[in-house]
Amino acid sequence: MERHQNSVMRTPLNSVAVQRRSKNKSYRLSYRNRIGAASRLGLTPGLTARRLNTSRKAPKSNKITVTTEQLTLLVKTEWKLSYVTPLYRFRHTQLKIYSRQLSAFIAAEKQQGLAVDVEGTQNTFRVSFSLVLGMTESVDDAVTVHIQIHSKPLFAKQDEPQKPVWSGWLTCINGNPEYLRSLPKDFICLPLFCSSGAGGLTSLVKSWFQQSFDCCFGPLEISHTSLQWLMALWTNCQSESSIRQLKMIWTLPVEPQLQVTYTVDAEDAWELWSSVRKKNTAGEGEENSIDIEEVMSFMQGLKAHFFRHFRLDLSAGSLNEVSTALGSAKHSGMIKFSNSKYMITTLMLLTECALLKMPI
Repeated sequence: MERHQNSVMRTPLNSVAVQRRSKNKSYRLSYRNRIGAASRLGLTPGLTARRLNTSRKAPKSNKITVTTEQLTLLVKTEWKLSYVTPLYRFRHTQLKIYSRQLSAFIAAEKQQGLAVDVEGTQNTFRVSFSLVLGMTESVDDAVTVHIQIHSKPLFAKQDEPQKPVWSGWLTCINGNPEYLRSLPKDFICLPLFCSSGAGGLTSLVKSWFQQSFDCCFGPLEISHTSLQWLMALWTNCQSESSIRQLKMIWTLPVEPQLQVTYTVDAEDAWELWSSVRKKNTAGEGEENSIDIEEVMSFMQGLKAHFFRHFRLDLSAGSLNEVSTALGSAKHSGMIKFSNSKYMITTLMLLTECALLKMPI
């Protein structure tokens, strides 16, 4: 097969774009090197699960009981993921106080010469904390907390209101009950942190949380296995809500690096997924659950089809990104929710991933 830069090849089941790009090195921060021995949580038992569940509920359309205004803040935005250890003495009833404290913290850091400029805005910021009610799946889940940082456009009129320039939220959806119940009463677990906005503001928010609540943050990548889970979970929704297409981006270990974009029509993806489901669930009464064997069979079918057409084995490469009409996810730790009906299913998996990254 000839390979051309930015070339596109099509098959009855998919369209594939192949292009080369230079190598990028990635470095993973070690949380274990950053957690302090003095942390109050260091004395608690480490009950976090060390591997992803091998079976999970099939996604279903959930009408989240969140206000339309709050829901708008969460969907259609690409979020950078982090994990955060339990918060010491965080109180959901003190959000107004936290808003003032974080605003003052940002102002103080600016006075000390820290650059926190956001392009196109004035250099003054106001913080608001709020609760996102209705974003829980079990009685052990803490209520989701949303944070916004506001500022005025650079040439705004005096009476022009401030606009959001940074957003973030902390959540826990169907967290490991054994781990959550093992925490001392002064700790609140909101392990998944999503942020969108200037990196300088993200760093300041994290620093304030670390100083105020004795917690630590770390980068949360979405593993190869988790990306495959998302592909299967989203494809399973095709019968209720069209996914339009299933798109994957792979990187193959050749010199120079080869990037492959593999797109499968929604109906073709559903047909393959349905055949896998029939084979593994018929007669077992487990139609409402999906197991890892089904996910692996689905992936194997997609890889086999690609190999038949292009004689290129995707198993030798890395899956970097997956997307459908329901959302997109990247190995680097980026997530976008495009349909609120299936957010809970995705957040359950991401919560599990966040808890998994915490130290034992």
